[in-house]
Amino acid sequence: MSPPLALDIDGTLTTPEGTIDPRFFDALSSWDAPVVLATGKAFPYPVALCHFIGIPQTVVAENGGVALAAERVSFVGDRERARAVAEEFEARGGDLGWGAADTVNRWRETEIAANVTADEALLREVAGEYGMQVYDTGYAYHITVPGVEKGTGLREVADILDMDVGEFVAVGDSENDVSLFEVVGESYALSNADGPARAAADALVDGGYSEGTLSVLASLR
Repeated sequence: MSPPLALDIDGTLTTPEGTIDPRFFDALSSWDAPVVLATGKAFPYPVALCHFIGIPQTVVAENGGVALAAERVSFVGDRERARAVAEEFEARGGDLGWGAADTVNRWRETEIAANVTADEALLREVAGEYGMQVYDTGYAYHITVPGVEKGTGLREVADILDMDVGEFVAVGDSENDVSLFEVVGESYALSNADGPARAAADALVDGGYSEGTLSVLASLR
């Protein structure tokens, strides 16, 4: 029996070009244990990915702000306060960096994300004034309530599934995966991982991005 998985998406299931590696459609649809997609992306993204892979919709989205398992949805966070931070940031000359359509935040329910081109120092300053934190995932800056993390989201999923969170194996590459690594039984940081993720992981993978993750899955089967 394979172990249950908690997998980041960006930098973990993707190629260096940012596209989902199609090999995961077979690798994950045939996995004989729960697979949780744990991401900083807005809630609809991992739900849609589960749908197209053909696995149960079991996700931790928005860095722990939303958890879905067994058709039960849990929300944590304060989108209104995150939006207030974003509006004040823009009032002081900041730019979230997504353009007029802002599809990154349009369906986001518990936090607000800014492009990595945004003024990080100003964003952190404003967030601090509102009692909020900023996560740097390497792909975006996420404005969220302190204590809302992927790890707490995975605990919620494990509780819903009546599983021990320590049974899970996690793979990731960013600072926002640290809390995930801290609650699972075994964790892997890919070669493209940032410093905090590397320091928190149980093991470092020689390969990066999707190649590294596929090598971990092969070793776990």
